[in-house]
Amino acid sequence: MKIICIGTFAPRQCGIATFTFNLVNALYHAGKLQNRDVEIEVIAMNENNQTYDYPAIVTRTIKENNKSDYAAAAAYINQSGADVCVIEHEYGIFGGNSGLLILSLTRDLNIPIVTTLHSVLQNPNFHQKEVLKKLTLYSSAVIVMSRLAIDFLKEIYEVPANKIYCIEHGVPDFEILKPSLPSAPVSWKNRKVMLTFGLIGRSKGIEAVIRALPSVTEKHPDFLYVIIGKTHPHVIRESGEEYRNWLQQMIVKLNLTGHVLFMDEYMEEAQLVSCLLAADLYVTPYLNKAQITSGTLCYALAGGCAVLSTPYWHAEEILTEGRGGLFGFGDHESLAFQINDLLDHPEKLHQMQQKAYDYGRSISWPLAGKKYLTVFDTTIDHYNEHQLSIHSPYHIIDFPFNPLHILRLTDDTGILQHAQGCTPNYKTGYCLDDNARALLLSMMAFRQMKDPKYINLCVRYLAYINFMQHKDGSFDNFMTFSHSLFENDFSEDAYGRTVWALGYMVRYAPNDDLFQLGLEIFHKSLNHLPKLTHMRGYANCILGLYHYVLRFPDQERYKKMISDLANILCDGYDQCNKESWHWYETIITYDNGLLPAAMYKAYEITSDERFLHVADKTTAFLESKCFSNQYLSLIGNRKWLRMDEDYELFAQQPIDAMAMVVLYDSIYQLKKTKAAADKLVTSFKWFLGYNDLDLPLYDSDTCGCNDGIEEYSINRNQGAESTIAYHIAWLIAAPFLGNEVPAAKMALSVEDLAYSS
Repeated sequence: MKIICIGTFAPRQCGIATFTFNLVNALYHAGKLQNRDVEIEVIAMNENNQTYDYPAIVTRTIKENNKSDYAAAAAYINQSGADVCVIEHEYGIFGGNSGLLILSLTRDLNIPIVTTLHSVLQNPNFHQKEVLKKLTLYSSAVIVMSRLAIDFLKEIYEVPANKIYCIEHGVPDFEILKPSLPSAPVSWKNRKVMLTFGLIGRSKGIEAVIRALPSVTEKHPDFLYVIIGKTHPHVIRESGEEYRNWLQQMIVKLNLTGHVLFMDEYMEEAQLVSCLLAADLYVTPYLNKAQITSGTLCYALAGGCAVLSTPYWHAEEILTEGRGGLFGFGDHESLAFQINDLLDHPEKLHQMQQKAYDYGRSISWPLAGKKYLTVFDTTIDHYNEHQLSIHSPYHIIDFPFNPLHILRLTDDTGILQHAQGCTPNYKTGYCLDDNARALLLSMMAFRQMKDPKYINLCVRYLAYINFMQHKDGSFDNFMTFSHSLFENDFSEDAYGRTVWALGYMVRYAPNDDLFQLGLEIFHKSLNHLPKLTHMRGYANCILGLYHYVLRFPDQERYKKMISDLANILCDGYDQCNKESWHWYETIITYDNGLLPAAMYKAYEITSDERFLHVADKTTAFLESKCFSNQYLSLIGNRKWLRMDEDYELFAQQPIDAMAMVVLYDSIYQLKKTKAAADKLVTSFKWFLGYNDLDLPLYDSDTCGCNDGIEEYSINRNQGAESTIAYHIAWLIAAPFLGNEVPAAKMALSVEDLAYSS
């Protein structure tokens, strides 16, 4: 069996590196006992500017924030002949927000993945939750080190129970190591020693132990508390040695000099084992209950120490059956009492030490290695089943249409432009753009769901549009929250999107009142068609006129408007068309799918072959830029695509994904091809995580859509444009995903639509 393991590795000084090193040795040992040929390579994670003198087993490295390193590693693993890839996961060792860059590697692998989770959070933030959900989706098996972690994975991260295994944190077999160990420090002789070890920072709660010591040293003057470990590198970067210095000042103040010893070093394992065997007690005074795994706790038990700990999750789980004692977070008086009680009753101390030592023998690395090999064998056997489950079709019922965030952004004036997170940002006010989009969305939702609640929303957004229109048919765009107009030069985007929404309303108005007002505003607005000079303005207006003509098919004047606008788009294409460039302009920016979509609609109305030819050519060209992978990869607005230049993938925006959904819907309605339907679904899945970051834009907790994909994170603001784009795309995509629209899931009351009226 060939195994490739990804994680930090010795000589890098961190807990995961030590764990990976020990796991590799345990796997070799287990293979030898089973007469199996086990071959192992390690791909080591490096901080971006660090290098280490790795042993030969490390065949590659990955710089944590270098995306190309992840891609190169995936390609290497796929051709390496490895049977399984093992990932040691901790959020902090991989690049991107919450370590999201590891997803780009796991997505590309075509061998089984087994992931060991060193942290499973009960209250993850958006990135932490979605990264772990996607990582466990790609993993054929997931290994955790506590029973509580299993519950969290099933309940919070939706991981199937049949892929979760619990293997306790391995520890050295202390009996085997005893003959070759170095001596414990001479200064410990004839002392009662209590240890703490690991990287030091405020979360460790060491100050509570120091406060407990005066009551202990008064009764037991031979008592010594030893703190082994360097300050955590992140703490050093943020505040230097401030915490350690504060602790040392406290020691002096409490007259504990000679009773507390700092060993400021990253101790080699043999020396650490020697210290644990020499110690009487061990304390983990962590301040936070949310610690699912503690390697130091497991080591202390294996060393036969009587362990005292605050009641964090892992301690509560394994310090049962007399293996240790618990004291409250920061409760130094309880800790002092328990230390004195054990020292005053040597038989009780010895009994606790023996139970701890016996438990440590049951989780030794040789036994853990055997369990890991068993998981690998099972995983390899069931790999094909797992692959089928990853690629199973999306069911739209899993993402029910829910306009909760739309309602959150809407008040009695209209829909607000922006949000900070999911909280409406009143400072940015309202705009015509978003209220036109919201009108279109509400009309589409009513048409599909027949729910009168959406008529109320239509009224709200149409009222804003009506207010912003002048007598000559032109529109203002922006309004402050206090209802002052500002920056209201003619916006072709806002104008075109309004024409689109109004045309749709004229076609599908649910009652005569809305029809008549929509028709009046629409007719007045067309006086300003001659002002248009940009391609997206033309395209949006074609989409609006298309719906109008389908409502009034005998209106030749409006068909001619469509034809005239489409010919302008074609003329732009003819002027820019070159061997390597087939587009309407010399730059590709935003809302790109709407341009060829409008051309298909123009062809549907006019049957002009010129329009179909240009639509097909420009669609193919756009696809060559956006479908270089198996998922939609949009042109970002950080640097748009200019003729014969490179472009940026970031920041990608939801309106561009929606435009692609509209494009493929236009093609499908015209040609009824499976290829169009498939690309429509792929474009919609961009919102659900089939994208360059492998993370969803749609937030099921808030029912809002995040504002975009940045290079190393999702933009967590959930403005109107993004959320409307998602919901429009949802309504278009739902019939293509094989499910009826789940209107019953949309549990909103009349009060939900009352706003502040």
